[in-house]
Amino acid sequence: MPARFSVPLAWVRVAVILGSATLARCGGDRSRSPTCGLALLVGPAMVQQRMTNILYVLTDAPRGLPPTLPARVAGQTQEGEVLVAYDKSHLVMGYQGAGFPASPGGFAVLVVDDSTQRAQGVLLYEPDAPRSLPPLGAVTGTDRSIPLFGVRVDWAGVSNPRCPLLGPSAALAAPSR
Repeated sequence: MPARFSVPLAWVRVAVILGSATLARCGGDRSRSPTCGLALLVGPAMVQQRMTNILYVLTDAPRGLPPTLPARVAGQTQEGEVLVAYDKSHLVMGYQGAGFPASPGGFAVLVVDDSTQRAQGVLLYEPDAPRSLPPLGAVTGTDRSIPLFGVRVDWAGVSNPRCPLLGPSAALAAPSR
């Protein structure tokens, strides 16, 4: 029987990230390229992975957010937005766009750039919400609400300007202190 060679999962992740970064640096219009398609899958996965480290998870709802932020359902190409409001110390967001996660399950993540402390937008995910993380509030779709969490990420490592994960308007988001 031939010997089996196994690659640790961490090395696979590194290879995907480096491959994505290399492809993303190629010139030309990338908005409809396979590279951007891959970036729309890898970016949300990296954000979700960052949520596993409690040091990067937001425990309090940031103040001073703009009235709207860009939003995207992970794995989908259409962009939406969330309307931002506060209810006491919790964020209340209304999702406007296609593909709100189907019942049951779903959760949303407010993505904050760890270098500038600016909110970049909200990513919505289909799976069940993590039970061990502190929610910042909720995001409401047409017929139900899902919990909202927050995480700080290296935004330049997650979103490429040629294929922005949360749209070009994300760079204009207000500081989230």
